[in-house]
Amino acid sequence: MDYVRRLRALVGSETLLHLPAVCVAIRDAESRVLLAHHVETNLWGLPGGTIGPGETPADAAVREAWEETGLLVRLTRLVGVFSGPQHVVQYRNGDRTSYVSAAFEATIERGSVRADTSELRELRFVSHAQASALPLSAWLPEILAAVFSEQHGVFRPPVWKP
Repeated sequence: MDYVRRLRALVGSETLLHLPAVCVAIRDAESRVLLAHHVETNLWGLPGGTIGPGETPADAAVREAWEETGLLVRLTRLVGVFSGPQHVVQYRNGDRTSYVSAAFEATIERGSVRADTSELRELRFVSHAQASALPLSAWLPEILAAVFSEQHGVFRPPVWKP
């Protein structure tokens, strides 16, 4: 995204960027979820990405699903909002980013599954058990647990105290 490239040009690679993001659990007719095998990390995750300046999380989720999977989706629920140490990603070039992710569930309205080959190696619909057998991004197990348990509005309880 041009916005992140411009930020990196200003602050360099050593600064941990904290960015808003979305991910989308796209369900098929068998209630499996579409996972994406990422080129950059060689790990599996959900389709998604950063929310652009002025963009709503819902629009970012639909846009990212379309760009990465070739599917136009209809968002059906907000799974939850997730962040924390497991949502810090280090890229091969040394950049580190901490994400606050709004996770959505969606159904397919139209399109054909096709991976954006610049970002993804493969797309695959999986059950919860099948997902557990894959090398997953550190942030994904918590989100998949919420998706497959069909919880709404999930967030980690606060531990901060004054």
